Amino acid sequence: MTISRDLSRELLKIKAVQINPNDYFTWTSGLKSPIYCDNRITMSYPDVRMKIVTAFVEKVNEMEIKPDVIAGCATAGIPHAAWLADKLNLPMIYVRSKPKGHGKGNQIEGGSVVGKKILVIEDLISTGGSSLEAVEALRREKASVLEVMSIFTYGLKKSHHNFELHDITYQSLTNYDELLHVLVEDGKLTSKEKVVLLDWRHSIDS
Repeated sequence: MTISRDLSRELLKIKAVQINPNDYFTWTSGLKSPIYCDNRITMSYPDVRMKIVTAFVEKVNEMEIKPDVIAGCATAGIPHAAWLADKLNLPMIYVRSKPKGHGKGNQIEGGSVVGKKILVIEDLISTGGSSLEAVEALRREKASVLEVMSIFTYGLKKSHHNFELHDITYQSLTNYDELLHVLVEDGKLTSKEKVVLLDWRHSIDS
């Protein structure tokens, strides 16, 4: 069993990811969706978060150029970045969605990134907006961003396009397609329902 498939099952089991093809969720944006993802729930499940950090370590080991610093995207990417940095014995920082409105007005917390090679950790990639904001904030501080890694992605074409525009690559531990495959394989989703769910993604990505 691949880590992607195993992790999809774990996320479904703890309800960090939920699928309902008949009664859609409402996202913060107002979009109606058959899927709801909240990877912050993984913080309360030591076995799951260990699988996540182990998978991230494997990804880092495959990188040709290794990071000097691990960066977490605020807020849900922060704990996973911290656990990964601890495993790798590397410095860790986090990046706010915008500069703090008081004090020093920092957007990046945890130390200087000038000239450092950075790996950005995110919990979820939809269109890539928050991750790419973090990338650009780091670049403004003269850091070299190697890549973005996330726990889960919807696999939207928009995200691929947006990352290409910002000249940065990304990869996720598991994804929407893998999740649907697991649900069908485990008898929790019919092939017809899978088609409906794939059509939904196409409808928001066209």
